[in-house]
Amino acid sequence: MGKKIDMQPQLIDSHTHLETFHRAGTLGEVLDRAGEAGVTRVVTVGTDRGDWATYRELAEADPKRIAYTVGIHPCHAGDDWLEQVKLLPGYFAGRIKPVAVGEIGLDRFHLSREPLQAELEIGRQKEAFRAQLGLAAGLDTPVVVHSRGAFQECVSMIDASEVRWERVVFHCFTEGPEEMRVLMERGGWGSFTGVLTYRKAEDVRAAALLQGLERLMIETDAPYLAPVPKRGKPNEAAYLRHTAEFAAEIFGVSLEELAKRTSENTRRFYGLG
Repeated sequence: MGKKIDMQPQLIDSHTHLETFHRAGTLGEVLDRAGEAGVTRVVTVGTDRGDWATYRELAEADPKRIAYTVGIHPCHAGDDWLEQVKLLPGYFAGRIKPVAVGEIGLDRFHLSREPLQAELEIGRQKEAFRAQLGLAAGLDTPVVVHSRGAFQECVSMIDASEVRWERVVFHCFTEGPEEMRVLMERGGWGSFTGVLTYRKAEDVRAAALLQGLERLMIETDAPYLAPVPKRGKPNEAAYLRHTAEFAAEIFGVSLEELAKRTSENTRRFYGLG
């Protein structure tokens, strides 16, 4: 196992959601605690037009710490999804540009229990996903994929698009080695949350090890999925330190090396300066 070191790591949270903290007036405290834990930069990920402008303003005000993405989360793909998609190019034409289209994809876990309504919802999700993949392909920008209960469907839709697979990350990767092989064969990425630290997540850990340190990215997905020992509490960027320490142990490297490699990977994927 890697030896723990006292040196402060330089970590990047590759996927978080800052709107909750911004709305509560606690964002400054959250970012300060993150810095104290060695998390020096975050990528805050859009879910619909309700947070895009906020994230652009935050990135403009604090560009050294905050980068942002824009996209329609599948659970937010309502009747107005096309109207929202039409707004996305304007963000990429602005001075403070998003670093990716996302998070976009498919989510069968949260569908209605009424079959006809569920079919309507998944149909909208697919239409919104397809349209946003087309936008990302035209811009040649990274894509952040949300896939829950729909891994192969997401893969098939990306295969059918013109998006380059090396620009695709499946965030919050909770599948196993078999699915990771599917991504690796195509050149895609998997990013890992605090789920990596959960006792019953053996398949997730096996998938991370299969992908390897040279392509590892870590994230909080805050305010969700806090890692052990914070599991069950609202998550925040500072808690990425716990995931990083755990990952360093399973990869058999120092925390410093883990931080260096994951930060390099995140900068490379998103094109962060």
